[in-house]
Amino acid sequence: QVQLVESGGGLVQAGGSLRLSCAASGRTFGSYAMGWFRQAPGKEREFVAAKTWSGSRLYYGDSVKGRFTISIDNAKNTVFLQMNSLKPEDTAVYYCAAAGGYDLLRADNYDSWGQGTQVTVSA
Repeated sequence: QVQLVESGGGLVQAGGSLRLSCAASGRTFGSYAMGWFRQAPGKEREFVAAKTWSGSRLYYGDSVKGRFTISIDNAKNTVFLQMNSLKPEDTAVYYCAAAGGYDLLRADNYDSWGQGTQVTVSA
């Protein structure tokens, strides 16, 4: 099991930036990739971004392409999500997750989840 702790959420104005961090501990060698998902009130959990630990595969959700960047510091077992040009529709709870499965766009392929961090973008 991998333990994940997110940080970096908060309140920002539209057009601003935030960087989320996710510190992984435990059996990280058992995970294949790391991903970020988000969930807004009344909506389903949405894929945001994913990257393998090796860096060989990288994906972004259509709504964040060109604005968000996922990166991994392998030495520190930490995953980052740099979010630029934020929009009010980016408001959600953001979750970090560790994937054991191959399809990185599907939430059910992720075995471990963090507690989530709130991101609120004001207009």
